Amino acid sequence: MKKVYNSASEALDGVLSDGMLIAAGGFGLCGIPELLIDAIVDSSVQNLTVASNNAGVDGFGLGKLLESRQVKKMMASYVGENAEFMRQYLSGELELEFNPQGTLAERMRAGGAGIPGFYTKTGVGTQIAESKEVKEFDGQDYILERAIFADLAIVKAWKADTTGNAVFRKTARNFNPPAAMCGRICVLEVEEIVEPGQLDADSIHLPGIYVHRIIQGTHEKRIEQRTTRPRPAA
Repeated sequence: MKKVYNSASEALDGVLSDGMLIAAGGFGLCGIPELLIDAIVDSSVQNLTVASNNAGVDGFGLGKLLESRQVKKMMASYVGENAEFMRQYLSGELELEFNPQGTLAERMRAGGAGIPGFYTKTGVGTQIAESKEVKEFDGQDYILERAIFADLAIVKAWKADTTGNAVFRKTARNFNPPAAMCGRICVLEVEEIVEPGQLDADSIHLPGIYVHRIIQGTHEKRIEQRTTRPRPAA
């Protein structure tokens, strides 16, 4: 089965539809599927729900989808660094489902594992627990969190072979693997594509069974917050 496509728009052809739920990998601006995001912007698909740790920054990453008003709801852990995100939420233009970071990652992973829900102590006694089932285990309360089953997962890896086995670098490994797992269709963008057998089997973070389409591209790799200190005197 062909998995490698020539461009992001080609890889997304026939996949996108209005109202779909998209799981997007990345952490801040690290490891975000920027080429696939640009292709979704160009497609003009509407009323999207996007599950992602955060929504990029103004004018870059998922921030572009917010600016084009293609997102109706975000499922996220963090809304900082994006003024348009905050503006749309505070003005009532954007629905927001806050998730504790670990809970969001586990909801994605559970979806990929075929587990419909799980109980966690995170959020017990807070607004996170409102309208959720509470169950007691060993004298402690836990809340039920539902898994995320996304219509589409868009993720970015460092390397992948032509069958979709993928390797992520450092922080990019946080949300990309679980996001990829929970998508009914997963489109992967990478910096380098190699032939099967060229990746160390023990170093593969995401098995190709989860990946349906692959593209290779050049990435901008912005830094979200550049923090420096003066060079010490000799």
